[in-house]
Parts: sequence; C-alpha cells; structure tokens
Amino acid sequence: MGRPSENELATAVVDVAYHVHRKLGPGLLESAYEAIMVHELKQRGFRVESQASVPLLWGGIEVETAYRADLIVDGKMIVELRSIEQIAPVHKKQLLTYLRITDCRLGLLINFGCELFKNGVSRVVNNLEE
Repeated sequence: MGRPSENELATAVVDVAYHVHRKLGPGLLESAYEAIMVHELKQRGFRVESQASVPLLWGGIEVETAYRADLIVDGKMIVELRSIEQIAPVHKKQLLTYLRITDCRLGLLINFGCELFKNGVSRVVNNLEE
C-alpha cells in the first residue's frame, strides 16, 4: 500500500486535531498542541517533522532558514498551528507562501483558540488537483 494522498493526510490531521480540541479545549500554548499533534500523528504511523527549518534559494544564495514549519506530515503537507482568538487573512497568505517555497500542494491552518473547532480549520492549496 502506498503513502496517503494529501487529502487523506488532511482527513487524518483534522481528525487528530478535532479530538485534541474536544478533549482539551482552547487556551493552551501552541507548543502544547504541537507536541500532542506530533505524538498522535506518529501513533497513527505518519512521519512528522516539527519546527522543521525550511531553506529558500534566491539568486544563487541559500537562506538556510526562511521559516520554521510547525509540522510537515509525510514530507508533503504543511500544518500551521495557532492558539489565538481569530485567524487573520495574512495567516493564510503566509501558509500559501510556505507551500510555494516547499513545493507542497496542501496546507492546513488549525487554530486551537476557537471555541468551535470547525471554525478554526482552513485548507490552503498550491496547485492541488482536487
């Protein structure tokens, strides 16, 4: 059996995040949610990089750390985690930039700060065929 598609990864990540949010609720630091997400996703058999340094090539130079991805799942999906009252439009734009830099096609922006979990999940795509 092959590795899961981006959409299958997204389904699993959202399921894990939903259960974490349901059990813990809003209000913890992003780092707490991140550690739990890493643990739970690894328990399900996924490869997860946390705070992965992502380089950027520009005009013949390499910027070693253009940003740090909260989570990269199975090397093909970026998950950015927040624990804030409300996501701003710039957060989705940042995630799209991250997708372009890494050549990933799907990213999830998950805000654990929302009272209702469904209001805290955003999909951002970069040339993903749906």
